[in-house]
Amino acid sequence: MSSVAASKKNRGFDPSTFLATIGQGRKSLTVSKKKRIFTQGDAADAIFYIQKGKVRLTVVSQTGKEATIGILSEGNFFGEGSLAGQALRMGSATAMTDCQLLWIEKKAMMDALHREHAFSDMFVKYLLARNIRYEEDLVDQLFNSSEKRLARVLLMLAHFGKEGVPETVVPKISQETLAEMVGTTRSRVSFFMNRFTKLGFIPYSGGVEGGLQVHSSLLNVVLHD
Repeated sequence: MSSVAASKKNRGFDPSTFLATIGQGRKSLTVSKKKRIFTQGDAADAIFYIQKGKVRLTVVSQTGKEATIGILSEGNFFGEGSLAGQALRMGSATAMTDCQLLWIEKKAMMDALHREHAFSDMFVKYLLARNIRYEEDLVDQLFNSSEKRLARVLLMLAHFGKEGVPETVVPKISQETLAEMVGTTRSRVSFFMNRFTKLGFIPYSGGVEGGLQVHSSLLNVVLHD
């Protein structure tokens, strides 16, 4: 195959189509809203790919305190720790909306990564981006105010990137969940949400539980010293 043909092939690579046709060791799952996908401490024997819907990842401390560590959407993987030798799930995954998932057995995923270079390249890029996100979260938690952390979380949930275009955030996300993600109290989240609304950064009606929109101008809060 010529380099031009190979380039065209890679540009047209569709992970959803490829994952759906990797053969044995995978199956499609339909998970209803609020249903648990896996629980902290379960055997880590597979990886999941989100075809439709949103998934909330949480961890529970030894004292029973729960924290939200991420909200994932279509095109995201989760449970990838199983590929690195993780024997047990380090956290839990719950469907925030009705979800369509692809369950991929560890061996089937490893075989696919070895066999298909375009898929392997895409997956490595995804893992690197996820690692960078975790590093940014740590820096954010250490050095930024709770107001800036909340603004950053809202922008990420809205998949910020379209200048001047408000984008809908996860429907019915509670202020308690936002507080867990930011590392602050619900009252502080409520205070800043009201402030953002008055400034026109998050025009919404019906409260945060009814869904909201995030305007790109909220980035000014993150960038302002």
